[in-house]
Amino acid sequence: MKLYPLSLLFLIFFYATTSFSQRKTQTLPVLEFKHVDVFVASPNAKIIDPKISLKVPTILLLHWKNKNTIGFDVTELAFVNWNAGGTSSISGLFNGNFTRVRSDINSEWVNELIVKYGVNKQDGLTMRKSDDEFRLNSTFGYRRDTFSNWYFSAKFNFKTQFTNGYKYPDTETPISKPFAPAYTFLGVGADYFDKEKKFDVYISPLTLKNTLVLDDDLANKGAFGMTKATYDSEGNMITSGQNSRTEIGFLVTNYYKKEVWKNITLENRLSLYTDYINNFGNVDVEWKMQFDLVVNQYVKANIGTHLLYDDDVKNIEKIDGVQVVSGAKVQLKQSLGIGMVYNF
Repeated sequence: MKLYPLSLLFLIFFYATTSFSQRKTQTLPVLEFKHVDVFVASPNAKIIDPKISLKVPTILLLHWKNKNTIGFDVTELAFVNWNAGGTSSISGLFNGNFTRVRSDINSEWVNELIVKYGVNKQDGLTMRKSDDEFRLNSTFGYRRDTFSNWYFSAKFNFKTQFTNGYKYPDTETPISKPFAPAYTFLGVGADYFDKEKKFDVYISPLTLKNTLVLDDDLANKGAFGMTKATYDSEGNMITSGQNSRTEIGFLVTNYYKKEVWKNITLENRLSLYTDYINNFGNVDVEWKMQFDLVVNQYVKANIGTHLLYDDDVKNIEKIDGVQVVSGAKVQLKQSLGIGMVYNF
């Protein structure tokens, strides 16, 4: 399992460095046909007919467009002889967003890699993880004509994490690991995509969702909706826990980005999924909303929320030194940071 974080870091490095060998916006040469003067002579005529001008439209061939953004946010709080009390702390968050887009008149292929990793250190406590995300999105769409913003689309999503997650202050028993869980979505549907307004709605009546738990300890406990291991009366394992689970269901996603005020941009991502077979109508929700406040080209502040609800992800509590699994609950994360950002 220790190889998974290294594999992910290698993938990110390869994905990002390829952009240095390409231009940000690459276009193939434009083929343009000039006016052609054609003289038509009638066999029985002594004069030449007037000119007939043929105009051939310009053919424009587009190639990949690349956009890469990396940033580092810092939050710090320090106390020296502060009578009102308090605990000094410092937090750091690295984030990267790497986008590759290939488009022509009737098709659009958008690929996006999102990585985040953050840590927090407080006086008297060990360093703790504050954020951890590895996400890959790919959407291909085709439309019949240029008059419509509706595309026939196929979408792929993959999500996991880099390092172990814990229910602090317990740092001995991990509750999640790299590829435990890992989620993949693969489906087809219709996509309404407006480039100018940066608005996107994807509707898929046929989406496969696969959940992976590639850690035997977590799988045997039945984490993340897996079928847990069975034991006999003496505690011997009869069957091991399930490592993967496949569902088929209905998926709706939405992406929206707009400058709501000068130098203040709102970015909204919403995903709703329900399984046809197991508990249809029980919706898994992921909703991310973030405000970016631009100071200048390299300095930016952000305020964000991240809400999750998945009926397969149960709440874990520690009672009298023993981890107890209870029902699913709404997960909410809020963030506020300021830091450096670099686009290339």
